[in-house]
Amino acid sequence: MGTLRRLVLDVLKPHDPPLIEFTERIADVECADAVTTSLIELDQQVQNIKLTVEGEDVDDAAIEDAIGEFGGTVHSVDQVAYGEYVVEDRRTLQDD
Repeated sequence: MGTLRRLVLDVLKPHDPPLIEFTERIADVECADAVTTSLIELDQQVQNIKLTVEGEDVDDAAIEDAIGEFGGTVHSVDQVAYGEYVVEDRRTLQDD
């Protein structure tokens, strides 16, 4: 089996830490080579974000632990990529 290269999570987090700081802290996890967060929905108390982590060997447990340390919770795992490289989605006949 290959290694985990990409992990996309739907995360609910408090406003503090702010999105930039939250992203920076997740990026500090040793297995994360690159991290992207996108704000999906903003509430008075929480933010719903899409978190994408890529690396040579992403440790999903370490990422989820870090999210919890910063007050977040994982709602769902939305995408997982294993292998020698990440296969990018391409349109197929079924997508029409």
